[in-house]
Amino acid sequence: MDLRINPMPSQALTGVGQTGMKRPAATGGVGGGFADNFKTALKDVSAAQNEATRLQTEVQLGNPKVSLEETMLAMQKAQIGFQATLHVRNRMVQAYTDIMNMSV
Repeated sequence: MDLRINPMPSQALTGVGQTGMKRPAATGGVGGGFADNFKTALKDVSAAQNEATRLQTEVQLGNPKVSLEETMLAMQKAQIGFQATLHVRNRMVQAYTDIMNMSV
């Protein structure tokens, strides 16, 4: 899972607040790369959580092919991925809030 954020190109900042300039769409403009990466990260975290849940169920059912260590490791990976994704989301919400509270 890669949660690196690519810096915004400088040309994206030109024309901010000028009339006649269209704002880029969220799906394909400046934020498109981040949005796609964030969606991929969410899918990866969801897959890790699903795998941990599956392994937990197998251990509870007494499947000898699934070890407790493997299950605990999968649970920790899912938890760390979820926490990292949550922190990124919280920082993005805070950045949005800070930008919206700026006076023009």
